[in-house]
Amino acid sequence: MPPKAQTKQIAENRKARHDYFVIETIECGIELVGTEVKSLRAGTVNLKDSWCSIDDGEMFVKQMHISPYEKGNIFNRDPLRERKLLLHKREIMRLYGMVKQQGLTLIPLSLYFKGSNVKVALGLCKGKQLHDKRDDMAKKAASREIERALKERNQ
Repeated sequence: MPPKAQTKQIAENRKARHDYFVIETIECGIELVGTEVKSLRAGTVNLKDSWCSIDDGEMFVKQMHISPYEKGNIFNRDPLRERKLLLHKREIMRLYGMVKQQGLTLIPLSLYFKGSNVKVALGLCKGKQLHDKRDDMAKKAASREIERALKERNQ
């Protein structure tokens, strides 16, 4: 049996969980060049405003900023270029149907190394409205208060 692949977190899109309800999470690969991988190992990536689209049966991540590798010279690419995501055709078609019919959005939730490969955790999301965000913040505040009261009571 082969050894279990180690995962190392590179970046996480915390704003996505604040702005969207995550319905489903999908793991997929991403097509990168060598200097981008070296830049990722340094942790210079921003997922904050990134999103995914499906064009001609292929999935691309857009607005994901990977800073240029400082020792990359002429081999560096545009930091905001479109990057192809690696999924099976039937998975792409299933996601395309859900996005078109139900009005959902594909958002990259996190970027991580799995073994030596870079993987993207892609979320199939539905947008939150202002009252949903307020409800979530109220629930978090209430749970924090409960934990604080229990901690004081136990001491």
